[in-house]
Amino acid sequence: MKVKLVRSLHGRLRRHQACVRGLGLRRMHQVVEVEDTPATRGMLNRVRYMVSLVEGD
Repeated sequence: MKVKLVRSLHGRLRRHQACVRGLGLRRMHQVVEVEDTPATRGMLNRVRYMVSLVEGD
């Protein structure tokens, strides 16, 4: 699944920053493809206010 960072990491909790980094996101509006596993779903759930799922192939 493709994930896009839509809100800044600045001023966020360190645990949330770590989740975003763990997903492979570094910059605003960057899109990465991550494997759909329970671990990545948990990270996405924790930072759902900062990321969005990208539709498409």
